[in-house]
Amino acid sequence: MLPIPDLADAALVWAIFLLAGVVKGVTGFGLPTITLGLLALTRSLPEAMALTLAPAFATNVWQALAGGAFRPTLRRLWSFALAGAAGAWLGAGVLLARTDAAQLSALLGVLLVASSALALLGPPWPPPRPGRERWLQPLMGGASGLLAGLTGSFLVPAAPWLAALRLPPAQFVQGFALAVLAVMLPLGAGLARNGLLALESGLTALAGLVPAFLGMAAGQRLRARLPEALFRRAVQAALLVLGLYLALRGALAA
Repeated sequence: MLPIPDLADAALVWAIFLLAGVVKGVTGFGLPTITLGLLALTRSLPEAMALTLAPAFATNVWQALAGGAFRPTLRRLWSFALAGAAGAWLGAGVLLARTDAAQLSALLGVLLVASSALALLGPPWPPPRPGRERWLQPLMGGASGLLAGLTGSFLVPAAPWLAALRLPPAQFVQGFALAVLAVMLPLGAGLARNGLLALESGLTALAGLVPAFLGMAAGQRLRARLPEALFRRAVQAALLVLGLYLALRGALAA
């Protein structure tokens, strides 16, 4: 017999998915990090990671295929995404069960605050030279995937790195989505290997696909009205807010 989710808890989860979908629609990222940060107030980080898998995967399939820049984005970022998948397996499949998740979440928040504050308050970062970009792509992807495997959030250094590439908004959004899709499968496999995927959590997450997509659609309409410079500042501002929240929550839990 299938387990019946608690309705009050399920409603809270779906409301979080709706909010995270709006942010993801505007900035191109943030759904896993927002859901993880809020869900971890009432459950363990690994359980929150399991709840986030299905909505993150489904919304990123949509995001990766929309925008008309799939092929050029894949050609430029394939090594970034592939290295991210390898890092996610190492983090979730090997290291997660041996690591204090609260401390890692706080560290992730500190990294987010530092990178976004520099982007917002410092001079613009020059894009990497083509020769350097080729070997930095897998390095940045692997580091991002490792942190995603340990915390569920694929933001650092992925978002600052993609912003430094000066990608057009469509390619930024699609590139981020492609990399997240590459990370989700090994992340889910790693959680399953450690016995961290529960049927009840999966049912609640599947039902949350509807509010996640509704929020993402609303956010995309809002993003279409933003000029490119404002879009990039919105990306960095979202990173700053998310980082402050994660760092403060981790410090309070220590």
